[in-house]
Amino acid sequence: PPPRLIFTMSEATQAKEKASSSPVIVKEKHAQFVLNLDKAHDTFEYWVTEHLRMSGIYWGLSAMFLIKHDDKMDKEGIVKFVHECQNDDGGFGGSVGHDSHMLYTLSAVQILLLCEQEIPNKDKIVSFVSNLQQPNGCFWGDKWGEVDTRFSYCAVSCLSLLHRLDAIDTEKAIQFVLSCQNWDGGFGVGPGQESHAGMIFCTTGALSILNALDRIDIDRLGWWLAERQNPDGGLNGRPEKLSDVCYSWWTVSSLAMIERLDWVDSKKLADYIEACQDVEDGGFSDKPGNMADVFHCFFALCGLSMMGYHDECGLADIDPVYAMPPQVLRKNGIVSHLMKKKEEGGK
Repeated sequence: PPPRLIFTMSEATQAKEKASSSPVIVKEKHAQFVLNLDKAHDTFEYWVTEHLRMSGIYWGLSAMFLIKHDDKMDKEGIVKFVHECQNDDGGFGGSVGHDSHMLYTLSAVQILLLCEQEIPNKDKIVSFVSNLQQPNGCFWGDKWGEVDTRFSYCAVSCLSLLHRLDAIDTEKAIQFVLSCQNWDGGFGVGPGQESHAGMIFCTTGALSILNALDRIDIDRLGWWLAERQNPDGGLNGRPEKLSDVCYSWWTVSSLAMIERLDWVDSKKLADYIEACQDVEDGGFSDKPGNMADVFHCFFALCGLSMMGYHDECGLADIDPVYAMPPQVLRKNGIVSHLMKKKEEGGK
C-alpha cells in the first residue's frame, strides 16, 4: 500500500478547513422527517417495507439520538412493538408475525438498550443466536441457512451487548471472518467473494469486538477503503461505482476502527453529505437530488459525527464498532476498543 503520509493531512489543516465551511444541518427538519415516518400508514411505501420495520425503527431512533431529539420519540410504543416481534425461539422478526432473523434480533436488542429497557427472555435470545453458528465458525441468518459475513457481525455484536460471547466458539468465528479477506485487503460476504465496504464494516466490527484486529493487515485494508473516495467527495462501496451517502457509515466507521480516518478527505465528504440533504422536508438521500429515506438519513449523520463535525453540527457521538451512542454502551457495561482508547487519552 502507498505510504500513509500520502493520505494524511495535519490536524491543524483539517481543523482550519472544517471551521471555514462546516456543513449546515437542518436538525429540526430531520427530526420531523423521522417523526413523520410512522404517520403514513396508508401509503404503498409503508407496507412494502413492512419486513424492514425493526431496522427502520433502529435507524430512525438512532438518528434522533444523533441530533439529540430522541426525547420526541414514542419509546413506550416502540418497546411494545419490539416485544410483539419476539418469537418462541427467542429471536425477533422484522415485524409482528414475521420469522426470526439474525438482522432483526440485533436491531431489537439495540432498540431496547436505546430505550433503557430490560432485554426479555435473554437466555432464549442467546440460544437463538448461538444455535445459528455452524461448524466452520460462520453464522446462518435464520433457520433456512443463508451464510453472510453480515450475520457474523450481528451474532457477535448481539451476544457482546448481552455479555454472552461465551455462548459461541469465538476462535472459529474469527477464523471464518479471516477466511473472507481478499488479496486486496478487503472482505466479502464469504470466502473468495468480492470485497465490499459494507462487508468490511461487518468483518472489521466483528474482529474488533473479538479483539482480533491485530490479525489483519491494517494498512492494506486502509488503502482499499481510502480508494473508495470519488472525485465528487463521496464514497462508493467497491471500485468503479458511484458515490452513495450510506458509505459515509460503512467506509468511515471501518476507517475509524482501524484508526485510518485521516486517509480520506473529510471536508470533501462532508460537502457531499450536505449535498444529499433535503433542506425542505428533511432527511438525506443516497445521492444529491434523490428522495430521502431513514436509512441514508441515519448513516449520513453518522458520517458527519465520526469525522468530527459533531460540535459544528450539534450532533452526538456514535461508536463505530457498535453503531450506538457511547453513553448507552457505557451504561450497559460495554466499552469498545476506541472508547477505551479515548478514555485513556488516545494513548
